[in-house]
Amino acid sequence: MSDTRYSQPITALEQRPYQNVSGVLGSRLFAWLVDIVVLFFLGWLVVFLLFVLGIVTFGATWLLLPIAAFATALGYAALTIGGRRQSTWGMRVAGLRVETANGGRPDGLTAAVHALLFYVAAGTFLLWLVDVACGFAREDRRMGHDLLTGLVVVRA
Repeated sequence: MSDTRYSQPITALEQRPYQNVSGVLGSRLFAWLVDIVVLFFLGWLVVFLLFVLGIVTFGATWLLLPIAAFATALGYAALTIGGRRQSTWGMRVAGLRVETANGGRPDGLTAAVHALLFYVAAGTFLLWLVDVACGFAREDRRMGHDLLTGLVVVRA
């Protein structure tokens, strides 16, 4: 019973890089408000382009109008958070950046899923309360949708 041939040696885990999360929750609210303004104008631009393309395509692209705002919001998150600056325009104004839990750069798909989970939670008051309560309860200030996607919002 004391055969140690098959046991793995104990090795120390690497230290996680320091992530500054002081004051992140308030800054996230400010960043979200800026992003709502950006998405408003971006959404109207997409609707206008779809309307013009609808005239050219005899109304075929008008079928995309119901999902235009939703797709614009997810695409905005995927391109900005998944980009090299790792933040939306609102996050840049607020001095925030999104990282993976181990300090890496998120990809576009993870950023889009992160935004999708946020909008689902924000659309339901009870889920939103649980999402925000996670941020207040945790030391690293990660909200529920951050935990589900493995991302963390830090100071830039």
